[in-house]
Amino acid sequence: MKRLAAALSALSLLLVATACATGDDAVVTGSDFQFVAPDGQVRIRYDGDQRKAVRVLSGPDVREDGRTVSLADYAGKVVVVNIWGSWCGPCRTESPELQKVQDETGSLGVQVVGIAVKESSAEQPRDFMRDRDLSYPSIYDESGRTLLAFKGLPPNTVPSTIVLDKQHRVAAVFLETLIATDLVPLVKELAAEA
Repeated sequence: MKRLAAALSALSLLLVATACATGDDAVVTGSDFQFVAPDGQVRIRYDGDQRKAVRVLSGPDVREDGRTVSLADYAGKVVVVNIWGSWCGPCRTESPELQKVQDETGSLGVQVVGIAVKESSAEQPRDFMRDRDLSYPSIYDESGRTLLAFKGLPPNTVPSTIVLDKQHRVAAVFLETLIATDLVPLVKELAAEA
């Protein structure tokens, strides 16, 4: 039984790696964003015509029942999308850093938006946000459907951060835990773009 579990785990990792490592970049086809990690990179930057749009991103608000958080609410703003979970150890370190990004750059037209994934109810992420005094909105994404906006993004990569420019095109992807100083220069640069 242990051998079968190990074989299945190895096969799963191989499938995830090959699914993410095909192609030269994240803009393989079409006008919508499709994620590919070239050479296994964990920090990926897209410039100008390499950027592809995220069309739809919305879901129920973690903090307030009956409210929806939508990318459309932040038209013309740089949006930092953070994929997190209350069960995720690195997210405990990263979330206050994202609040710093929001506090420091919000007046420049930057909005942090979280997506709480793999949660059994909205209570755990709601408590997580309240306990850490997080003011930025988060989508409660029990099913993982919100992540479909980022085609090809590995669903098991938590935390991950996707930075969208003012036209809501993917400008950067980070598949690792970040601190404020990793993001602030980038979002300030994007906020200053015409």
